[in-house]
Amino acid sequence: MSTTVSPRPLDGITVVSLEHAIAAPFCTRQLADMGARVIKVERPGVGDFARGYDERVHGLASHFVWTNRSKESLTLDLKHDTATPVLERLLEQADVLVQNLAPGAAARLGLSFDALHERFPKLIVCDISGYGEGGPYQDKKAYDLLIQSEGGFLSVTGTSDDMAKAGCSIADISAGMYAYTHILNALLLRQSTSKGSRIDVSMLESLVEWMNYPLYYAFEGAEPPPRTGAAHATIYPYGPFDTGDGGTVMLGLQNEREWRVFCEQVLLQAELADDERFASNSQRVHNRAALKSLILGVFAELDAEEVIRRLDDARIANAHVNDMHGVWRHPQLAARQRWTEIGSPKGPLPALLPPGASNAFEPRMDAVPDLGEHSAAILTELGYADGDIEQFQQAGVI
Repeated sequence: MSTTVSPRPLDGITVVSLEHAIAAPFCTRQLADMGARVIKVERPGVGDFARGYDERVHGLASHFVWTNRSKESLTLDLKHDTATPVLERLLEQADVLVQNLAPGAAARLGLSFDALHERFPKLIVCDISGYGEGGPYQDKKAYDLLIQSEGGFLSVTGTSDDMAKAGCSIADISAGMYAYTHILNALLLRQSTSKGSRIDVSMLESLVEWMNYPLYYAFEGAEPPPRTGAAHATIYPYGPFDTGDGGTVMLGLQNEREWRVFCEQVLLQAELADDERFASNSQRVHNRAALKSLILGVFAELDAEEVIRRLDDARIANAHVNDMHGVWRHPQLAARQRWTEIGSPKGPLPALLPPGASNAFEPRMDAVPDLGEHSAAILTELGYADGDIEQFQQAGVI
């Protein structure tokens, strides 16, 4: 990467975050990537509980490394009376407050938008929760898997025999991304109004937005899409197919032109294109078992790379079925130079650049912070003397 740092979109923006786990940290990491200063307030001695999920990255937790680069860690016991003026000084200079504490916790700490707006009229407050404010579920605790269940995701994911969760935290990620975009919107709005605003992001609503296709497919009591493993529930052939060498190839057809080309150039059975059992996508879905048997019969004589060559030559969409080791080595990511290096308490680590490359600036890719690493520096910046900081440490405030 270039040693010359161009201005970034969020340079000069300060974010204070009372965050743990994934949704809020993922949101604020996006803000940090774009240049914002993110001050992560953590509980003394413990910190964000995601720090303890595992030790896979040179002793650091995989979730924490992913969502917390480029931040400053300030330890502060928010339940200690002495912490209140410290947080007040922080918010005086902040543009955004993000929190995903337990339901009602921020309000009990006096950190609701209504409580803060009169004193900090330009402050944007973003609350991330499982179910949002109001309604019968507002006080329920919510974790990613529980929202996948409540939001209907599990009903369409897995096999006919067993439901399956997503292999990553999609409910958290969706909420984090909607929080991120809403904060950008609020910053733009503040330019014209000179006032901060309140953002209420619900994990349930974020994930249900992503579920709108299966929702509409089940419109007015229609049969919902079935669970079909890695295959598409309503388009066929679209999914994984085994090959003769024990490999698996993922492929997908989108229209009738591709179906005809697939029959002619991949299966080498042009007559299948006009078989009435497979004359439309609906028919192919209805007769998927018969069609799958025909496809597997052809692929059984080929290895995976030969199937992919045929599909590429026919311009039929396809993919390798990679595991995580395959993704680390993915040639496309390497060719586009999407990997860089960041610092951490355990030394340098590889990190994927944020999706979406800009020719105007480079994203911020600074270190993952150690717990409380920046406490003394931040408190000094806020006007506290060394003696004050020492007293805070002795009292367990930081």
